Amino acid sequence: MGKNNAIGVFDSGLGGLSAVRVLKKILPDEKIIYFGDTGRVPYGTRSPEIITKYALDDMNFLSSFGLKAALVACGTVSSVALGALREAFDIPITGVVEASAKKACEISKNKRIALLATPATVKNAAHERYINENFDGFSVMGVGCPMFVPLVENAYVSRDCKVTRMIADEYISKLYDFAPDCIILGCTHYPIIRDIILDSARKIISEDISIVDSGEEAAHEIKRFLERENLLSDEKGGSVEYYVSDEVYGFCESASLFLGETISDVRKIDITSYHYTDNN
Repeated sequence: MGKNNAIGVFDSGLGGLSAVRVLKKILPDEKIIYFGDTGRVPYGTRSPEIITKYALDDMNFLSSFGLKAALVACGTVSSVALGALREAFDIPITGVVEASAKKACEISKNKRIALLATPATVKNAAHERYINENFDGFSVMGVGCPMFVPLVENAYVSRDCKVTRMIADEYISKLYDFAPDCIILGCTHYPIIRDIILDSARKIISEDISIVDSGEEAAHEIKRFLERENLLSDEKGGSVEYYVSDEVYGFCESASLFLGETISDVRKIDITSYHYTDNN
């Protein structure tokens, strides 16, 4: 679909829009293509094989637009399938693990970092491996949070929502003995309930605790890459195209939570038409 001039972003559903919001702010002249695999959400409770299969399909769709870079705005895919994506596609691909792990190590004072993420991301331990390979003396504790994504997807996000606060307290309480001073939000859905998570962390662990937004850090990493490679758009005025694999109505209704603005032009695609094979 033309020369390689777009940034592709995908997630299993809505969460990746939190990264798109940052990209629009820091790269206002770029063309962004977003795909939310809403027909197969969530990814975080699925097997590594299924996660990898879905991720290859998603990138296969996005690659049809001609990309100069791609952001996997999904902690689960970034942890489980990033290597497979980089091997399969000749596109610079950034995940959300490395940038957020690096940021957490930069700001942590007691060298104890917590990770709130999907069960698949926690089980894969990609954040812990990256930190152990690149930084000395840090400890990482992951807590699987399977309820956060459906709560966010169904708009249980207000700061005074009793259900979400109760679930957040349950997850954060598992970190009490570990006593981290920094928490990585390892899923791009979680920034929508950042205040709820932070309230719980300050109440249960310490007032002096920091939050790292993995989608935001990855967006800044994309910007640094484009600047370094001299790939920034030389045209004024960017754009965003939105695609989903299920009905668009619910997506449009909820997208404003992530974007801070209303959208209406969202297109549904048949992701089964983009199944990735070794012959692609």
